[in-house]
Amino acid sequence: MVINKRVNIKRYKEIISVFAKHGFGLLFDQLGIFDYLKMGKKITSTEGDDDSSRLSMGERIRLSCEELGPTFVKIGQILSTRPDVIPSDIIEELKKLQDSVHPFSFEEVRTVVESEFEDKLENIYLEFIEEPIAAASISQVHCAKLKSGEKVAVKVQRPGIERNIDLDLNILKDLVHFIENHTKYGKIYDLIGMVIDFEKTIKNELDFTREGENADTFKKNFAKEGIARVPEIKWTYTTRRVLTMEYIEGIGIDDIKKLERARIDRVELARNLATSICNQILTDGFYHADPHPGNIRVLQDGTIVFLDLGMVGSIGESRKKSISNFFIGLSTKNSKIVARSIVDLGEISERRNLKRFEKDIDRMIDKYIAMPWSEIKVVDLFYEVFNIAFINEIKIPREFAMLAKTLGTAQGVLEKLAPDLNSIEIAKPIAKKLIYQSFSVKNVTNSIKKNALNYRDVVDLFNEFPFIALSFLEKFEDRDYTLQLGIKDIDRIMKRLDRNFNRMSFSVVLLAVSIIITGIIIGSSQSASAGSEMYFVNVTALRIGLGTVVAIILGLIISMFRSDHF
Repeated sequence: MVINKRVNIKRYKEIISVFAKHGFGLLFDQLGIFDYLKMGKKITSTEGDDDSSRLSMGERIRLSCEELGPTFVKIGQILSTRPDVIPSDIIEELKKLQDSVHPFSFEEVRTVVESEFEDKLENIYLEFIEEPIAAASISQVHCAKLKSGEKVAVKVQRPGIERNIDLDLNILKDLVHFIENHTKYGKIYDLIGMVIDFEKTIKNELDFTREGENADTFKKNFAKEGIARVPEIKWTYTTRRVLTMEYIEGIGIDDIKKLERARIDRVELARNLATSICNQILTDGFYHADPHPGNIRVLQDGTIVFLDLGMVGSIGESRKKSISNFFIGLSTKNSKIVARSIVDLGEISERRNLKRFEKDIDRMIDKYIAMPWSEIKVVDLFYEVFNIAFINEIKIPREFAMLAKTLGTAQGVLEKLAPDLNSIEIAKPIAKKLIYQSFSVKNVTNSIKKNALNYRDVVDLFNEFPFIALSFLEKFEDRDYTLQLGIKDIDRIMKRLDRNFNRMSFSVVLLAVSIIITGIIIGSSQSASAGSEMYFVNVTALRIGLGTVVAIILGLIISMFRSDHF
């Protein structure tokens, strides 16, 4: 497949020009993209004069994404959740992509809202503030009031953003196909899979009703712990492109001065935040995947409010247990538990790598044993685990990579609130509780009920067994089967039997010789008085007998040694 220039050659050139300007022109030249698109290469010669040439690769990628707009900002943000495939220094730069874009006009806001509800803006809201309180790559947020007088926040999608994202995704797909067919990089990385992942994530964020559903799920889950909440969704005033929710102001969780003025205990706040995130991951299996300070507010009573619920992570029951074991292994510094939980999560090419993997994990944990928890960086620890897994040919699933990024982001918030607190300490009792719950009567009963649903397979097997057995017997009767029986190490057993039989034969011969000699000696002593002639005959017979016996014994011994069975 080749690049589809018909999609939008102008946008193609814009994307490549921006990346080339920030120091990636040589790469595109080597890939042959400049020639294919008939673009001039002069931009590559000025790269050294540009200030970006003195920046790190991560900084240059971030600047390129910011310049190219919403799609690439989102792609950069999604890439920052993949520490299993992206170097840590680049991820740290991509984390800085926080949707700092210019707002769009109020007239465009009006057009979107009225198009979605097919009514005048004034008929929908009692009051609508023209100036946005926040602007992002995909949307911006305005304060408003409903007809009931309730204050709300209205999230409005940027006009034309869906069309622009579709265009950029198509270009990205074409570029990835081109790279896969013309370079070695396509064989090393699953680029197509990554683009599909981008597309799925961005499409979900473009549909605001999904974010509303996420909010309802969080509301239900948070009711159990009572330390966090989310804004209530106003479904009557919500569509795919407009999301209306309860307005919550609160205090920014990173605004230390305001938190202190409100007399909010920072250590308790940090512990509640860590507990909430760990509960989301380990208990609910549904968590906020981007808990940076801009998405978290704190109420006067210390309640934590999670905002921007478009990017979430989900974990199945089986993987929840593996992740719980992982945290228990880390907190108890047990390399075997850590290694086994990683293997359960991912895929291992060969079982012989498991022991080596355990030893590598053990060496990693040894490095952290002497360190206090406050000095352990969760992100660094996860990066080391990913690196060890890669060396041992163990694939880490995307869910675990996103989880690592989420915990790393949360750890950054915790460090500002309470530097001595570590999320692994919080996760340990929650993980143990989950493990204990898995052995509860309720869970065991549910497991039995679940497995009982497969009883039909067992019944079918028993129903078919007589026909299978009859078919086997008929074929056996017709001599269609050849029965072969074998005994393991039969040669070694036969040699041992031969050796034992030879020893028994040798013992019997010695016994017979002893009896003969004894008889001759007794006979000689009894006939000694009969005269010298009889004595001479007995001595001669004894000598002949001894000689014959000796010859027989020698022959038997030589025969045994030659057969190597003595």
